[in-house]
Amino acid sequence: MTGVGLDAAVQVQRAPFTLDARLQAAPGEIVAVMGPSGAGKSTLLGAVAGFVPLTAGSVALDGRVVQDAAGEDVPPRERGVILLGQQARLFPHLSARENVAFGLRARRVSRRAARASADAWLERVGLPDLGDRRPARLSGGQQQRVALARALATSPRVLLLDEPLTSLDPATADGIRSLLREELAETGTTAVLATHDATDAVALADRLVVLEAGRITADGAPDDVLARSATPFIAAVAGTRAGWQAVVESVETDAAGILARVRTSDGALLELPFPADAPLVPGSIISIRPPSA
Repeated sequence: MTGVGLDAAVQVQRAPFTLDARLQAAPGEIVAVMGPSGAGKSTLLGAVAGFVPLTAGSVALDGRVVQDAAGEDVPPRERGVILLGQQARLFPHLSARENVAFGLRARRVSRRAARASADAWLERVGLPDLGDRRPARLSGGQQQRVALARALATSPRVLLLDEPLTSLDPATADGIRSLLREELAETGTTAVLATHDATDAVALADRLVVLEAGRITADGAPDDVLARSATPFIAAVAGTRAGWQAVVESVETDAAGILARVRTSDGALLELPFPADAPLVPGSIISIRPPSA
């Protein structure tokens, strides 16, 4: 791999198995880590972030070791790594604007500049008029957008996403998925996405790593990994994706209904009409499967 930004060789003893995995990501690359519940995905991300001590191995960022079993341990707040999970974990006593500005203020950015940057980020994530609201007055999807804005506003070296869409309804998850794809591409942020959903991996990731019982069982382009069905887990996940699929890139609505521009897995761009009540947003996956035998 050329120009490795993240290089983590992680060993962590956790019952009923030992996590032993090598995770690498080039600068600007998005890597999905997929596996069944309990496979070690969250432990792997926690180790990269600095919240889980290593039994052996090391974590290096841009060539610098920030943690190893010999005693090197750069505090999480000094690594430039941000972990965003299922819960937005916003500060309840701060407004959306103040939440986004918090990381910038911690880096000694002036109050005026931090607030201006926060407003710009809230607009980018589709919340231009909600800067004064506190988290309790925001929906779950809106809170997750604020959390993403807060994370990206500080230009992290690596953004870790631990199943951030799991607690959201499908329509909201599609919107956040589209937002993630756009903003990660725009900012060139290196990201690792832990997920159990092949839709996330195919829609967002450049590379898919499969983690099972603490070991990596596959690593490659998402479609290639799912096509090979190297393990029963991968075969089961791939089976849910059997048939024709396309990702919605844009949606236009008129009196006749919805016109969706979609990109197929082979790169073709198509325009498909749908009824006006179809729950389509950019990032939605359209799938056609053959009937069951």
